Amino acid sequence: MSPDQVPPVSRTDPPARPKSVPESAGIFHRSYLLVTLGACALVFLAAFESLAVTTIMPLVSRELDGAGLYALAFAGPLATGVIGMVAAGSWSDRKGPVAPLLAAVGMFVLGLLIAGTAGTMPVLVAGRLVQGLGGGGLTVALYVVIARVYPPVLHPKIFAAFSAAWVIPSLVGPFAAGAVAELAGWQWVFLGVVGLVVPALLLTAPALRGLNGRPGAAGDPPANVETAAGGRPPGGLAKLALAALAALAVLGLNLSAAVPGAGAVLAAAAVAVALLAVRPLMPRGTLTARRGLPSVILTRGLASAAFFGAEVYLPYLLVERYAFPPTFAGLTLTGGAIAWAAASAIQGKLGTRLEHRRAVRIGSALVLGAVVLALVTTVLAWPAAVAIAGWIFAGGGMGLMYPRLSVMTLALSTKDTEGFNSSAMSISDSLGGALALAGTGIVFAAFATATPSASFAGVFGLTAVIGIAAVAVAPRVAVVPAAVRTPV
Repeated sequence: MSPDQVPPVSRTDPPARPKSVPESAGIFHRSYLLVTLGACALVFLAAFESLAVTTIMPLVSRELDGAGLYALAFAGPLATGVIGMVAAGSWSDRKGPVAPLLAAVGMFVLGLLIAGTAGTMPVLVAGRLVQGLGGGGLTVALYVVIARVYPPVLHPKIFAAFSAAWVIPSLVGPFAAGAVAELAGWQWVFLGVVGLVVPALLLTAPALRGLNGRPGAAGDPPANVETAAGGRPPGGLAKLALAALAALAVLGLNLSAAVPGAGAVLAAAAVAVALLAVRPLMPRGTLTARRGLPSVILTRGLASAAFFGAEVYLPYLLVERYAFPPTFAGLTLTGGAIAWAAASAIQGKLGTRLEHRRAVRIGSALVLGAVVLALVTTVLAWPAAVAIAGWIFAGGGMGLMYPRLSVMTLALSTKDTEGFNSSAMSISDSLGGALALAGTGIVFAAFATATPSASFAGVFGLTAVIGIAAVAVAPRVAVVPAAVRTPV
């Protein structure tokens, strides 16, 4: 999950502030200190793992002869993460967040162990799929814990701390992962995180006592939401089944290229199934870019697809075509991540002086420009510094528009639809990236026998097309009048 992503909202009663906690207490008051440290540590480790794996995957792919599954190693966890999000959300609503959090951490650790001990690329991908399940569930369960532990006045502060927890991995994660991979082996990038996750979870243990059970939230979907497929949103089990179907479609899309003669047909069918599966989980008009909230949700998915679809191939390009060591190839990600955090902070200070739609339009244009620079660098064999510098603008674009898309989603929601709309945005975010990575994997494999740079050019060409779509939809995110803010 990105630092600016809004998680599915859990409609719970506000937590009661302990009598011993003064009203002026912050998130580092002794009553909240351990859970603050533990929660931030879990976010930190998830961020580090995400950036680290992107850095070392070119080396892993080369050592395990897994170029054909390179994209699936990234798309798979995003797809299974949607299942984890939905499962943890429904479980938390029924039984409280403790069991889902423990189960999610367990799955995350199991995935790390499988990936860290993998001797073949298929086994490593299997570990990544398990990681995705755990990571998606961890995100949602952790946010429900926050909703139950902290009073509402402290929510902005703890979420700001989560954003800050992404900054340090952005600075040191790629370089550290590359150094570990070169000195001790890439396996320890996975296994090393295992030894840090458990202590982080133990820090939150005191705050988990008494959080089981459901605090009286309504479990049925809100009556005034109409989905993209028409009618009310599906309930817990149906929603989980749709998420699983979408994830399976993404996995099928990744593997369709391996089927001789029918790959194109299977790929088209997989995309259609994925879109049909998520349609009931989106506001009406999302897939057709209806003005207002639907275009906000769609822009989020397109931006995620363009950015992450290109980002995972940049270190690969630098390692394979420019002979960069993994340590320095990962610095591309560092520059983009720092720019993301800086732009996010700047847009926050600008506030209403920067209109939401303008921020989204500028951000989407910056992402497209950076992808085009990567494409031109690949085709014309320009210096690697051009693509690296360009990716700083991509990170800045994401930091500029992602928080505004989150704010607009809530602004265009009623109290009864915040959960559904936030969940739709999270699903669009993850599934957009997963579908793009699956598509880039197919393109990369298709051009593998052509010129040395053709595969990378195909990848950046596809993500540039997605970036153009994001730029085209961005002007349609205009905030609609308050009288019609309910999704229609």
